[in-house]
Amino acid sequence: MKSFSELADDQIISATIQALKNNNIEAVVVENAGKAKEKVLEILPEGAEVMNMSSVTLETLGLDKEINESGRYDAVKPKLAKMDRETQSIEMQKLGSAPVWAVGSVQAITESGQVIIASNTGSQLPAYAYGSAHVIWVVGTQKIVKNLDEGMKRIYDFVLPLETEHMQNLYKMNSNVSKLLIINKEFIAGRLTVIFVKEKLGF
Repeated sequence: MKSFSELADDQIISATIQALKNNNIEAVVVENAGKAKEKVLEILPEGAEVMNMSSVTLETLGLDKEINESGRYDAVKPKLAKMDRETQSIEMQKLGSAPVWAVGSVQAITESGQVIIASNTGSQLPAYAYGSAHVIWVVGTQKIVKNLDEGMKRIYDFVLPLETEHMQNLYKMNSNVSKLLIINKEFIAGRLTVIFVKEKLGF
């Protein structure tokens, strides 16, 4: 078994892309972080409603700032930041659950084309599973795993400790694998897109 931080080779990347396409999930590969950012911005229509999900990968690429601060998009995160969770919690949940475009990352993708997303709060899962008309995931190829068992091992043994350290640094709190979403197949062609990057991004 390869290290969970080791980038996948070209043969495995190609096979995984084909497996994802067989499962009705679009997938492409780019060489580096800069190309990944370019690809996302190429796909996103100007003026579209877009929500960037919490993601170290997106922060590394600067996509969170591009989406929220460039003025090119109808960004959801700034709207949520202005709302009152005490009095507008239902409206906030609805807005965050079904943005037209959702951009984020995932914790593992199997060579047979299954996408695994772990979450503490579950806030990004409705959009990924069904709510958003379009979802883009930017994924370093170190996240490709052999199968679901290896994917779960990657999440619990590798990602969770790193995410907990990250959350401790930011908020002095631990992270948890409170909720898991496994996408085996997508019903709507073109709704889900994976952009693989041949660089270590995120956890």
